[in-house]
Amino acid sequence: MPKPLSLPFDPIARADELWKQRWGSVPSMAAITSIMRAHQILLGQVDAVVKPYGLTFARYEALVLLTFSKSGELPMSKIGERLMVHPTSVTNTVDRLVRSGLVAKRPNPNDGRGTLASITGKGREVVEAATRDLMEMEFGLSAYGEDECREIFDLLRPLRIAAADFDAG
Repeated sequence: MPKPLSLPFDPIARADELWKQRWGSVPSMAAITSIMRAHQILLGQVDAVVKPYGLTFARYEALVLLTFSKSGELPMSKIGERLMVHPTSVTNTVDRLVRSGLVAKRPNPNDGRGTLASITGKGREVVEAATRDLMEMEFGLSAYGEDECREIFDLLRPLRIAAADFDAG
């Protein structure tokens, strides 16, 4: 897919100016539009890196999460909690990873109704290779330095706290 031609102006800044003229200054509109565009850019870049491994970024995140667990496996419900996604999305993601041979599923012996997802040897190889590639391209954030990346994290944290993503204590 060819890269679209760059515009001779910043369309979000232009929208902000037009917004000010019509409804008054609302910096949050320009901020949310910038965040959403950044999301599109970053997701496109990281998905392009993990695509050769048969992954999307969502599937990559699930594999990474499984590598973080001591045993390499987690209940499906825990995967959903940790990735902050709906159970249906977890099932879809894990089922695709199972079909790719990167994850296996089995009944949870500690919960008669639950299912455990476990990373396979092939899954570990794929996640290591994809991680190397993503780290090499700095997860799409090479335009920023380390301090700026920490600042981005810090700036977005209150939003996540307000959304009750976690107990900030």
